Amino acid sequence: MRSFLRLCWQYLRAFILIYLCLLIGNAISAIIPLSIPGSIIGMMVLFALLSSQILPSDWVKPGCRLFTRHMALLFIPISVGIMNYYPLLISQFGPLVVSCLVSSLVTMLIVGFSSHYVHGVRNAKADKEPS
Repeated sequence: MRSFLRLCWQYLRAFILIYLCLLIGNAISAIIPLSIPGSIIGMMVLFALLSSQILPSDWVKPGCRLFTRHMALLFIPISVGIMNYYPLLISQFGPLVVSCLVSSLVTMLIVGFSSHYVHGVRNAKADKEPS
């Protein structure tokens, strides 16, 4: 029974901390004049707390594992809500596909060039030892 209560407390603590970061993010989003969603700012707050080790990662780990384990289930309401805009999506299908393809291509190019810059490009002939 004691281990069950400890497990319940760990989940409750994790959910409370994650929710507090969300509330802080929503408050900051309401204050600043930028149109950044509060959930994104809340994730940045949580990241800052975890990376600065103000908040121990063990305190939020149970809740985060539960959220990531059931992430597909959490996207169902959003997907159903998008279907309300089906006619608009069909009318704008071409620009949506082009923007997705262009942004994916730009992202792949930036990551590729950045990787070559950071890791350095090796010459295949220079790696071989002379016989």
